[in-house]
Amino acid sequence: MGLSFGSFDSVCSTAALVICPLLGASGQGIEPNCYSRNVQIGSTLIFQPSTCFVHIVAILMTGIMIYHIRSKYTAVGRKEIVMFFWLYMAIELLAMFLDSGIIPTANVSYPWFTAVYTGLIAAAYCCLLINGFVGFQFAEDGTPFSLWFLRLSCLFIFGVSFLIAIATFNSFIGFSPTKTTALFIVYLIWPIFCVTTYTLSQLVLVFRTLDDRWPLGDIIFGIAFYTIAQVLLFAFSVTICNAIQHYLDGLFFFTLCVLLSVMMVYKYWDSITREDLEFSVGSKAAVWEVKDPLLTATVAADFEEDTTSNYHTGGTAASLVGGVSGGQYYYGGGAKGGYSQGGYGGAQRGYPPTSDRY
Repeated sequence: MGLSFGSFDSVCSTAALVICPLLGASGQGIEPNCYSRNVQIGSTLIFQPSTCFVHIVAILMTGIMIYHIRSKYTAVGRKEIVMFFWLYMAIELLAMFLDSGIIPTANVSYPWFTAVYTGLIAAAYCCLLINGFVGFQFAEDGTPFSLWFLRLSCLFIFGVSFLIAIATFNSFIGFSPTKTTALFIVYLIWPIFCVTTYTLSQLVLVFRTLDDRWPLGDIIFGIAFYTIAQVLLFAFSVTICNAIQHYLDGLFFFTLCVLLSVMMVYKYWDSITREDLEFSVGSKAAVWEVKDPLLTATVAADFEEDTTSNYHTGGTAASLVGGVSGGQYYYGGGAKGGYSQGGYGGAQRGYPPTSDRY
């Protein structure tokens, strides 16, 4: 069966998507031709265990990426890009419960959670799309206008996608599980459009704005991982599943490759942003090291000059006591009025007195 625009019959027969149990004319969903084995833990049956493991790894890796993004206090687009990773983390968390069957497909809440999942996916791609234009500074990043435009746009896309999904699942306002054209556009066409636009905008940014061409490698790897994910899921999922005897299917490799592509988005953003150390506020004190030998000598000379009195031309540094140092005052050469080691010109120590003087 070939792929038909607006129809999930071919897609769901190949890939075990979370929306497939809610589609089709039978009322029982569209079952894939091959899917990975299940694992029973106690009295609970866990579907897609290998994919759930990738979801957990994705959540942990996203947390690490969010931490590093938030630590770059003065980087361009920091607040905008971190929202994309928060959305991706929420998607992975919800997908773990939906893929594994912890939320059963027969449960009345499953369509609602799946609709939220669909809305989050559309909102995440919208966030990525808008982040593609942050570097052009159409609006200054980090300002209320930039942040609220991003938030409201993502919220609008989330709302539209959520309504389309829940209306399709529950058959109201003209939608039904067999009329899936709008859901097809939201779930499959919209992500491809957003990724393509983001990629083209970043290529323009690199070639016209940046002197460094190394970020192109991150873009290439990110697109490669994303393309591989789509091909493995929608073209070779059944082949992989049969070859590995149902231990894995295309959904496992799809989730893994999407994680790698998201990591490339972080790597690319990190490579094109530089932190302004003058205004940076970190949790660790910065250690400054002077590596220029000429500059080191100059700093040492300035420090030595600052520690020498402007009223003293040589010898021992002067003291605030009588204009002379303490050594001169008690032990200095007698012509200057100091106490010599023998008192007033004598051969013995003047102060403190020795025992032979008593």
